[in-house]
Amino acid sequence: MTPMPQRYKSQIAFPKVRLFKALKDCWKEGYSFTNFKSDFLSGLVVSLVAVPLGMALAIASGVPPQYGLYTVIVGGGLVALLGGSRFQVTGPTAAFVVILYPVVQKFGFAGLLVAGGLAGLMMIVMGLAGLGRLIQFIPYPVTTGFTSGIAVVIGTLQVKDFFGLAIEKMPEGFGEKLLTLFEARHSWSPSEFTVGLVTLSLLIIWPKVNKKIPAPLVALTVSTVGLVAIQSWFPEFQVSTLGSRFSFQLGGETGHGIPPIPPLFQWPWEFESSSGHEFIFNLSTIKALLPSAFAIAMLGAIESLLSAVVADGMTQSKHDPDAELIALGIGNVVCPFFGGIPATGAIARTATNIRFGARSPLSAFMHALFTLLIILVFSQAVSYLPMSALAALLLIVAYNMSEAKHFFHILKVAPRSDLIVLLSCFLLTVMFDMVVGVTAGVLLAALLFMKRMAEISGGQKLTQSHLSPEVNEDLPHSTVVYEINGPLFFGAAGKAAGALTEINDNVLQVLFLMRHVTVMDVTGMIALESAVNKVRNGTRKVALIGLQRQPLELIKKSNVITESDDLYIFNTVQEALAKLK
Repeated sequence: MTPMPQRYKSQIAFPKVRLFKALKDCWKEGYSFTNFKSDFLSGLVVSLVAVPLGMALAIASGVPPQYGLYTVIVGGGLVALLGGSRFQVTGPTAAFVVILYPVVQKFGFAGLLVAGGLAGLMMIVMGLAGLGRLIQFIPYPVTTGFTSGIAVVIGTLQVKDFFGLAIEKMPEGFGEKLLTLFEARHSWSPSEFTVGLVTLSLLIIWPKVNKKIPAPLVALTVSTVGLVAIQSWFPEFQVSTLGSRFSFQLGGETGHGIPPIPPLFQWPWEFESSSGHEFIFNLSTIKALLPSAFAIAMLGAIESLLSAVVADGMTQSKHDPDAELIALGIGNVVCPFFGGIPATGAIARTATNIRFGARSPLSAFMHALFTLLIILVFSQAVSYLPMSALAALLLIVAYNMSEAKHFFHILKVAPRSDLIVLLSCFLLTVMFDMVVGVTAGVLLAALLFMKRMAEISGGQKLTQSHLSPEVNEDLPHSTVVYEINGPLFFGAAGKAAGALTEINDNVLQVLFLMRHVTVMDVTGMIALESAVNKVRNGTRKVALIGLQRQPLELIKKSNVITESDDLYIFNTVQEALAKLK
């Protein structure tokens, strides 16, 4: 008979706060001047990609472009030094746009910064709680569905600037956006469209010609220089630029584009609201911002850890997910005090960092320093960037983010349940928002998974042929053996217990063979107790056979099912038959 397991005290282990984890590991392995040169060059290249993306994503989120660059500088630098990934590049990403834009419209820029700070605190708690590895439990159809949905929304938002449509303000709903774009179709600008089309063409063609020089650097440089040259010859060729769209106040004078100053400390709630109303920092406002902060925290954690996993696959390295989450949280807590919007790991920039020879987190840190240098020295030149060229860049980002090939591949080969999850998550993200899409997708995936587990769980009556050769004697007529298969949880307990049949007065022993029950919850245990009590009649003996560790411990700890004169626990059917004679 199986002995009663010893009771043990539950231990709660909190992960250590491992700041500077990746940096320390690289230093211990030996960091040379050659490594420094590689990090220096890769950091320079990544900064040339991050600058236009940072500005474009800030604009798409509804805030002036310099705040995207401040995110690159503060968030990108801090997370690189403190985090657990050697190659991760952190900054504003396209996935955040669908969350940040509505926050800016409702609460203003100050509200967005406060929401980002709250999200950072949530990320720190997640990292301290050891939740970094939970990314593996998010189904692939969910991540594909909401990222593809976000890509569609981002692409839709770029149509206005790409074609130069005369739209004063875009509505919030996706259907209303499409209707507004359609109604404004006659206001398109041939000059804006030409610049956007040339930029888009270069972004597509250049990687096929030369992969050593980043396509955004070439495309945006050509479109900007070309625009300046054309306007010097043909002044009537007018195109909206960063300088014409955005302005700033510095030293009592009005400047255009981005200010040539570093990010400066300021309380997040004191930034001016784009809605024209003063932001009131109080408990009720914080409560109103909590749902958005939670969405930012979850999306930031998911995207950053996915990016770190991609980096591991490209370099055969291994990141520390909890350390990365804590560092990301710290970065997002600090960013708002310098005007930085929420940041997370950027897969495309991380891949560029690796492709151009990064050796340690110093590369990502240097990309932040180079971005600061560009602001201080080249802010005037940056103001000539055409808005339609930035829209073309974000269209490429949206297409790459959509993973269209993977999306349609899943549609062709995936089981029906995964298709339901994928399409539900995609459509809900597009029509409503990412929070609704991911929440519904995860819940639907969980329900369908439990349904599949319930389908493979069950019970059946075994005959002598089923038990051969482990039972070397004929099964007595007075003995009935029932096998319970699969996880015995709330979704499958009733099905498994319902297999009891052909129990009559001539049956003196009922054996429950449970060797394939890998896990059991309280509902399963209650169902098992009900099945045991159903066959016990005072003289009939019942045995539980082949219990695995988790079900055995649950049964013993609960005392719901206790060994008695008519209930036994054995390791094998042969042992039960020998001792129940």
